[in-house]
Amino acid sequence: MPDAASPAPGHAGTAPGAAGPAFVVIGEAIVDLIAGDDEGTYVARPGGGPLNIAVGLARLGQPVAFAGRLSADPLGTVLRRHLDRSGVDGRYLRVAPQPSTISLADLVAGVAAYEFSAGGPDFLWSAAELEFLPGPARVVHFGSLASWLPPGDAAIDAAMNRVRAAGGVLVSYDPNVRPALQPDRDGARAQVERAVGHAHLVKASVEDLEWLYGAAEPAAVARRWLALGAGLVVITAGPDGASGWTRPGVAVTRPAYPAAMVDTVGAGDAFLSGLLDALDRAGRLDPAAVLAGLDAAVLAPALEHAGMVAGLTCQRPGANPPWRSEIAALSSR
Repeated sequence: MPDAASPAPGHAGTAPGAAGPAFVVIGEAIVDLIAGDDEGTYVARPGGGPLNIAVGLARLGQPVAFAGRLSADPLGTVLRRHLDRSGVDGRYLRVAPQPSTISLADLVAGVAAYEFSAGGPDFLWSAAELEFLPGPARVVHFGSLASWLPPGDAAIDAAMNRVRAAGGVLVSYDPNVRPALQPDRDGARAQVERAVGHAHLVKASVEDLEWLYGAAEPAAVARRWLALGAGLVVITAGPDGASGWTRPGVAVTRPAYPAAMVDTVGAGDAFLSGLLDALDRAGRLDPAAVLAGLDAAVLAPALEHAGMVAGLTCQRPGANPPWRSEIAALSSR
């Protein structure tokens, strides 16, 4: 059985009894070892899709908590400090005895390919550890490795099913497929589609779709996911921009933000942070609004904002999403 991880103290801004965060992100926090040069050196950077999304939201000024199982080892301390420096609420962190999960990221023309260590604490969630969900949150995001790696995936699946069924809280999902860890394509597709059924908003990449559905057109996959229960499906296509589809049949495509790319590490996570931020600031980030269908006047600028957040992340190494002040400075030009 998974260990019973102990709660970690929240960051300094979290007072007992204080109003809770509007966003909760659940999933893995990983240390990315990114190839530095031809001499075999690597640079260690905080990463993991859910951690990146929480950091991205916090830097955009959103009140967000990260629900993660962090190791008590030195790398776990690095991850906690990264969350704290970005302003992420730590009230739902758990301290676990296993060593931190590490990914080895090799960059080819700025695009990362990952290999992951096994046995980390991120994938050992229990049902009891997730009883707090949704708490006071208006939005709960899940996805990535923790949502489909056993044994903790079952606990996350049950919790997200419960939150969706209860209504009132928007559920966001990003599968963040990793073929090396999901060699059973049919099994991966079934698992992703089950998770899509829990979500109101789904974001994925064309690479995710290619692994799961082969040559199927993104629009066809989007319609399939909308039929499974989502109200908004957004597919990112790197330099070709992003497209969104809604239940009423609205489809919007926006070009990519013109960025001088350094690497793509964390770009998809930054995009989702920007998308959630934009929809929230437009007053449309609630289940009823998303299921009823967002119109192009809301969706188009949201995709543009998300693309800018992702583009700025691509302009610097590692998953280092921008702060609200950076976005404001660019928007005022």
